[in-house]
Amino acid sequence: MNDLLPHRQQVGRYVLSPVSRQTDDGQYTASLSIRSGRGSASHDRVFRFIPLFPTSLAAVQYALAQGMHYTRQPALPA
Repeated sequence: MNDLLPHRQQVGRYVLSPVSRQTDDGQYTASLSIRSGRGSASHDRVFRFIPLFPTSLAAVQYALAQGMHYTRQPALPA
């Protein structure tokens, strides 16, 4: 798992934390945590994406782009 801190982004009341993982064949998968709230009132949604990527950075960028799109929706789906 790659370091989360350099790629973590705050978007309004949400914190986007992308993760990339290398597969056995050398490609990368992308996941994203979207957190809102603080302490015991926090809520975290985790998404795993289907595409594979040639680099860790490409996977992280994809996850962040998906998160940015998600947070721009007028009402976030459950």
